[in-house]
Amino acid sequence: MQPTMLLIVAIAASASTLFIVLIIQNATSRERKVDYQISPCSTGDPTFRRCMDHLLGPPLVGGNSIRSLINGDEIFPAMMQAIRSAESSITFETYIYWSGDIGRAFSELLAERAAAGVRVHVLLDWLGSAKLDANALQKMKNAGVHVEKYRPLRWYNLSRVNSRTHRKILVVDGRVGFIGGVGIADQWQGNAEGPEHWRDSHFQVEGPAVAHLQAAFLDNWLKTRHEVLNEDAFFPELKSAGDALAQVFKSSPREGSGSVRLMFLMSIAVAKRQILIANSYFVPDDGCVDALVAARKGNVEIAVIVPGHHTDTAVTRRASRSRWGKLLEAGVKIYEFQPTMYHCKVMVVDECWTTVGSTNFDNRSFRLNDEANLNVLNEAFAKNQIRVFSDDLKRSSEVSLADWRNRPRLEKIADFLAGLFRSQV
Repeated sequence: MQPTMLLIVAIAASASTLFIVLIIQNATSRERKVDYQISPCSTGDPTFRRCMDHLLGPPLVGGNSIRSLINGDEIFPAMMQAIRSAESSITFETYIYWSGDIGRAFSELLAERAAAGVRVHVLLDWLGSAKLDANALQKMKNAGVHVEKYRPLRWYNLSRVNSRTHRKILVVDGRVGFIGGVGIADQWQGNAEGPEHWRDSHFQVEGPAVAHLQAAFLDNWLKTRHEVLNEDAFFPELKSAGDALAQVFKSSPREGSGSVRLMFLMSIAVAKRQILIANSYFVPDDGCVDALVAARKGNVEIAVIVPGHHTDTAVTRRASRSRWGKLLEAGVKIYEFQPTMYHCKVMVVDECWTTVGSTNFDNRSFRLNDEANLNVLNEAFAKNQIRVFSDDLKRSSEVSLADWRNRPRLEKIADFLAGLFRSQV
């Protein structure tokens, strides 16, 4: 064989080997069984608050007003009104940002405010914004919007291409913030009245916790562009706007990705009466299953709402169903939302502790993605979320243990196979 041919073969072999290694690095994530020893306490115990303050942080701060926004009919107008009122700054980080009516409306509004002299910074996940038209992106940049793509595909970050920013954060003038599950795409329009209109919740925040939201945005902005946004336009003095204790809790693979998982486990462990989970991608690992079963042994009422047959990823739904056996046997109630795709991410514990945001109850959110959640210690807010949960329950169908056990054999096989890949879905 000629030397040139040998060199070509060697290069091809090396490239193939590198490709396989990268695929393995990105597509495998060893599931660790939880061995955390969590001391028993309750949400009303000062120890619980101190733990959330200092072990996970940042500390819970008082004086917050939190408004619950239900579905696109409430969410998008509130976000756009806040953007329209911006006088000094807008910071916006999101995973999904696609072309369409909603994407166009946001792009035009952000461009208009930038042209008016407002400092507008937008951070889009490279993968999640792949369906955004390049012309819309360029129009924003031409108007003065500072736009960055988070972790674009480059040779030097191929091993991390599977780790994305899944955060959904909007902060206007450093005073009004939004966080939740909604993406900037047309399927979030409407009021969950049919399969084309997804069910989701988002939250408007005013008060000291808005600074936490701004810090969470800046966390990834600094990793993308080395620009510290530390002026008053971004971090003004924030006065009390309500009576809710709250913190914005963020996680990423770089800073201990298991921390958000620990937050969920601690929240489950302190429950004495009730746990309500609304989650679009509910694929609990062994440790989370064990924690929920242990809570049931302590007579904690547990109900979970997940998507039904309307879902954007059938594999995830099957992987979820593969995990239900022990939960149903323990008495956990599981319901499938019927009218449309269910994209909520909310957990309420003992009618006083609530966590909402971008985090799904799965390995991808717990260990791979950058996530941000708003944790709230407030009975009024928790009871409001319980009412929302109850409304969703009326449009959901319960899956009994008998239903789960008696599903067709082919479904069991498909669920089992999908469950093998639960670390990635």
